[in-house]
Amino acid sequence: MKLLETYILRRVGQMFLVALLPVLAIIWTTQVLQRINLVTDSGQSIGSFAKLATMILPSIIPVVLPFALVIAITQTLTTMNNDSELTVIDAAGARRSVLIRPIMLLAAVVSVFSFFVDNVVEPRAKTVVRQMIAETYADLLSSVIEEKTFRKLDDGLYVQISKRMAGRMLKGLFVADERDPAYELIYYAKEGAVDDTGTTLIMHEGEVHRKTPDGNVSVINFDSYSFDLSDMTENRGQATLRASDRDLWFLINPDPADKDYTIRPQSYRAELHRRLTDWILPVVFALFSLAIAGDARSHREARLHPMVSALAYAFALRWAAFYAANQIDTDPEYIAVLYAIPIVSSIISIVFLGLHKRLAIPSFIRDRMSSFWRRTQEWLLAATGRTGGDAAQ
Repeated sequence: MKLLETYILRRVGQMFLVALLPVLAIIWTTQVLQRINLVTDSGQSIGSFAKLATMILPSIIPVVLPFALVIAITQTLTTMNNDSELTVIDAAGARRSVLIRPIMLLAAVVSVFSFFVDNVVEPRAKTVVRQMIAETYADLLSSVIEEKTFRKLDDGLYVQISKRMAGRMLKGLFVADERDPAYELIYYAKEGAVDDTGTTLIMHEGEVHRKTPDGNVSVINFDSYSFDLSDMTENRGQATLRASDRDLWFLINPDPADKDYTIRPQSYRAELHRRLTDWILPVVFALFSLAIAGDARSHREARLHPMVSALAYAFALRWAAFYAANQIDTDPEYIAVLYAIPIVSSIISIVFLGLHKRLAIPSFIRDRMSSFWRRTQEWLLAATGRTGGDAAQ
C-alpha cells in the first residue's frame, strides 16, 4: 500500500473508532438499563448483571458499525477537502483509486467483522442470555422470597414472608394477587411451604380477601389452601430459542423436529435472509459515502454538509432493509426486495464514482434540509451568546 493510501486509511480508521465507541457506549447503556429489573427483582448478584450486560453487547455492534463508518468517511474527506488535501491529490495527477482503495479495504474488514459477530458471536450470546433468564425464574421461589421483604414474582403478584424455617417452611405469609382484572385477592396465612415440585404454594391457617371492582369484599377463612404457581415454573430452567438465537448453519438447514421452527418456520426464513444481507451494509454505506464526499469542492460552494446527506441515505437504506426483512414473514416476495436494496444502491454509487459525479440528495429536499440546518446553527449561536452574556453579568 502506498504512503498516501496508508495515511488516508489511518485517518479514516481513527475517526471510525472515535465515532463508534461513544455511540456504542450510549446505546449499550440504554439497553442494559432496560434489563436491570431482571437482576434487581430476582435477587441476582452483581456478577450476573455484569455477565448479562456483556452478552447484550454483540447484538448492538452490527447495527452501529455501518453508521460509524459513514461518519468516519464523510468527516475525514470533508476535513481533507477543507484543508485542500483533496485538491492537491487531484492536482498531482493521482488516480481516484488512491482515495477509494484504503476506504473500501476498511469497509471490507468491517463487513467481515460484522458477519462474524452477527452469525457466530451474537447467537451464542443471546442463547446465554435466554438461559440466564430461564435459570433466574427456575430459582425464583427459593431465592426471591426473603424475610420481611415484598417481592414481585409476576405482573400483579407480590409475596412477603415473616420468617423462613427449616424444611421449606415459611412463617407469616402475605400474598397479593392482582393478575385477574375481575377481582383482587389478598391471602394471609400463619405458615406455608412450597411443594417439592415447586409448582404449588401450600398455606395453612389463614384467610383470603376477595375484592370486586365495585368495592365489595368477601373474607374466607381456611385451614389449608393451595396456590398454583405452575404458570411461572412450567418451563423453568429451559430456555426457548428463537430464530434470532440460532447460528447461520441452523438457519440454512433447520431441524424439522425443532418445536419453535415447526410453529414459526417463516421467521427462520426471514432471519436467514436478513443475516445474508446485513453484513454487507458497511461496504454499501462506504460506496455512497465516497460518492457524496469523495471529490474536491470549492469552499465557497453553498451546500449541505456531506455527513448529513450520507446519514440521510444511510438511515433510509437501513429502514428499507429492515422493513423488507420484516415483511418476509408474511410475503416471501420481499426476499428479492431485500437483496435488491444493497445491490441497486451499490451499483448507483459505483456509476457515480466512475463518472466522477457527485451523489446528492434531490435539490428541493437538500434546500429544505440546508435551510433547517442553517437556522439550527443560528439558533445555537444565539443561545450560546445569550448564555455567555448572562454569565458575564
